[in-house]
Amino acid sequence: MNAKSEAQPPAVSVIMPVLNEERHLREAVHAILRQEYAGEMEVVVALGPSTDRTDEIAAELVREDPRVHTVPNPTGRTPAALNAAIKASRHPIVVRVDGHAALSPGYITTAVRLLEETGAMNVGGIMHAEGQNDWEYAVAAAMTSKIGVGNAAFHTGGEAQQAETVYLGVFRREALEQQGGYNEEFIRAQDWELNFRIREAGGLIWFSPDLLVSYRPRPSVKALAKQYKDYGRWRHVVARYHAGSINLRYLAPPTALCAIAAGLVVGAALTPWGFVIPGGYLAAITAGSVPAGKGLPLKARLQIPVALATMHMSWGWGFLTSPRSLARKVIASRRPAVLGETQEA
Repeated sequence: MNAKSEAQPPAVSVIMPVLNEERHLREAVHAILRQEYAGEMEVVVALGPSTDRTDEIAAELVREDPRVHTVPNPTGRTPAALNAAIKASRHPIVVRVDGHAALSPGYITTAVRLLEETGAMNVGGIMHAEGQNDWEYAVAAAMTSKIGVGNAAFHTGGEAQQAETVYLGVFRREALEQQGGYNEEFIRAQDWELNFRIREAGGLIWFSPDLLVSYRPRPSVKALAKQYKDYGRWRHVVARYHAGSINLRYLAPPTALCAIAAGLVVGAALTPWGFVIPGGYLAAITAGSVPAGKGLPLKARLQIPVALATMHMSWGWGFLTSPRSLARKVIASRRPAVLGETQEA
């Protein structure tokens, strides 16, 4: 009896912030409930002020399985939702999942094992974009190609290793509680900021390609543009928040946007040679879309350059127009990393 009890895996709380996720919420929760995890598990869904059937679907899921619970998130902001779900959950391992993501089989078992083997405070893996129609296939191909996202391991894969941040994450609760949870001023990039504090306190963040999460891309050009504009905007906030965190991969989209704009102006006002720059960019993303679209339907392959251009230009615009006032507000809310007793000693 005692030996069996000692071998029991730690109980797990899965937290999920949702807002207008009627398309994917049921699939996301079912992918959690289907996990063959030997330990106890609960799912806490933080409900933002949705305007679709998200709340109705969540209520059905609660009625169908006693492991599912909901908590309100009146602000609709992701970090506030995560903190509310953390507070309402109770187990020593906390798994973050989004409402448009689906955990691969064995995800939780593998993550808990990696926490034990590495001693990490947070482990995460690959954001595996998967579409359900031609446009989403195109976006998924763009999001998993190096011409689309550079060499980001959580998009394109790589070797298991120490990381600055990871996609979503499986945390030891002690790390979350020690750092006071997510900084709610970070409407985006809250994962990076929390992992930054965990690392400052001496905690290890670990990436593993064995952890795979299926991600559903945005369903339209407009939605994708907004997503990547927000990414760029908040990446500039991060750069101002933490000097030295920027690298060439992050500077590529704003540089490309400025060069293309300059080329168009020069081409229209001075010399046709200016059009070489935007023409060269179009040629590059068209060529890059060929290997990225291998095996996809023709309509999807033809839309990959559109997805790439939308991602690059929107990210660059968001980065260039990110207001200093936003960074100042976030910096004013800076939380110093909290050291545990072992680090202090």
